[in-house]
Amino acid sequence: MNFNAITIRDIAKELNLSVSTVSKALRDSYEISEKTKKLVVEYAERNNYRPNPIAQSLKHGHSKSIGIVIPTIENQFFSQVINGIESVAYNSGFNVIITQTHESYDLEVKNVSHLARRSIDGLLISLSTETKDLEHLKKLHKQGLPIVFFDRVSDEIETHKVIADNFKGGYDATKHLLESGYTRIAHITSPPNISTSKERLAGYNQALAEAGLQVPEEYIKHCLHGGRDASEIENVLTELLSLEKKPDAIFTTSDRITTTTLFLLNKLKIKIPNDIALIGYTNTTFADVLNPPLSSVYQPGFEMGQKAMEMLLNIILSKRPVIKFETLVLPTRLFARSSTACKRLV
Repeated sequence: MNFNAITIRDIAKELNLSVSTVSKALRDSYEISEKTKKLVVEYAERNNYRPNPIAQSLKHGHSKSIGIVIPTIENQFFSQVINGIESVAYNSGFNVIITQTHESYDLEVKNVSHLARRSIDGLLISLSTETKDLEHLKKLHKQGLPIVFFDRVSDEIETHKVIADNFKGGYDATKHLLESGYTRIAHITSPPNISTSKERLAGYNQALAEAGLQVPEEYIKHCLHGGRDASEIENVLTELLSLEKKPDAIFTTSDRITTTTLFLLNKLKIKIPNDIALIGYTNTTFADVLNPPLSSVYQPGFEMGQKAMEMLLNIILSKRPVIKFETLVLPTRLFARSSTACKRLV
């Protein structure tokens, strides 16, 4: 079998038919006899013929492909988002092309450029931790490419956005620690330039302010690579544990930072929550069986993916230019487990 893609011209030459006849036969046109259709279709199947998606998109107006750019698929939150996107896309007859930035701005630019060359109908993107310049997205947006942001978003491009209630997530996690008797609460988070970091930090600060507390600046640690580098988390944790007044609790704000912090504390033989309590953002399904069971802030990843895809389809399929855009805020949920047991009980 020939696994190299062949064209309509190749089929026409081999069967001694015109290109027009082959094209009509593959489209099951009534103008072509059943005998010729059968001859063309069987040859096409034997020789791995595939329609050119770019040519089809030019003809029909849609490529039926959606580009997705995420930081990393190994993060369960983003895996859940993708599942949500696919559930809507496939039911609507669209395929998805998934790319990962691994928190690299340069790779994000390359991925977006690659997807644009694939003649995608629209783009769903969660920005990398390194992304500060959005020119690569602004250019495509100005050219008419529908773009929807999710999770990590930007206000520099006017379009639909889907986020979790990051402020409330940060507020609820910090307030839970305060109500459990912890007052020296450290905060390990992603770079300060990304939207989720800003909003979760604001929630953390609000809960502390309401309690009449002001933590030292050195209690707030930013991991500039979003936790991708475990040594970065190890370094900030070492700094916190070396303080004269070391924290009695830690609030972390991403899947990777949270689970790595838990691993490192266990490795250091630090008892949780006896020595330090821990609560963090994580969508892992194993939070209940970790050592100890981990208190967590959960984001509705699947629903976020569904809503983002629905919003993108509304732009793509609209017969008129879309000029009104929405930022949809989805609720987070706090799950209290053993890692934040009340201080008076530990």
